[in-house]
Amino acid sequence: MIKNIILDFGDVLINLDKPATARAMLPYGFSGITPPLDQLFKDYEKGLLASSEFLDEVSFHFPDANREYLIQAWNAILLDFPEERLQFLERLSSGNQYKLFLLSNTNDLHMESVRQQIGMERYNRFKNSFDVFYLSYEMGMRKPDEEIFQFVLDQNHLMAEETFFVDDVSENTDAAARLGIHVWNLHVGQEDITQLKSRL
Repeated sequence: MIKNIILDFGDVLINLDKPATARAMLPYGFSGITPPLDQLFKDYEKGLLASSEFLDEVSFHFPDANREYLIQAWNAILLDFPEERLQFLERLSSGNQYKLFLLSNTNDLHMESVRQQIGMERYNRFKNSFDVFYLSYEMGMRKPDEEIFQFVLDQNHLMAEETFFVDDVSENTDAAARLGIHVWNLHVGQEDITQLKSRL
């Protein structure tokens, strides 16, 4: 029986335009994620760099882009948070049938932008729907590393077989499944989190 539900944030609750940052950086010579950039982005998601250090590093790769533009480009992937998803989350929470967890690979700049975009009233409604709110940059870990899933299980004394995880990235659901967690690899544009009950 499922007692615990772990939800991803991006493209599960909030809509994303994942190629938007790359598009925004094309005029400044961006041609693809290089290994140093990939490592930089992962380190920032783990909170190993402060936002100022992260922006310094990005500026080194794209010296012609000013800092304000870099922040706008970085946050360009963040779209809307549909009200029906937020209300669904609140209903799920108020039912007290499941313990709810957020588990998001994210970073300080993105979360600050989300708070500004949706407003603190809606942000607090969102955050307060969860029993525990896990953000990768505050944890020093990121998906799909199995340690992050094991951490959530151990910290909250959860049984993997009683836990259900939803994420749009198959790498992440595959990692959780290896630990015995039930998973739904949500296909963006074809499925919606509001259909969750039919999946449990």
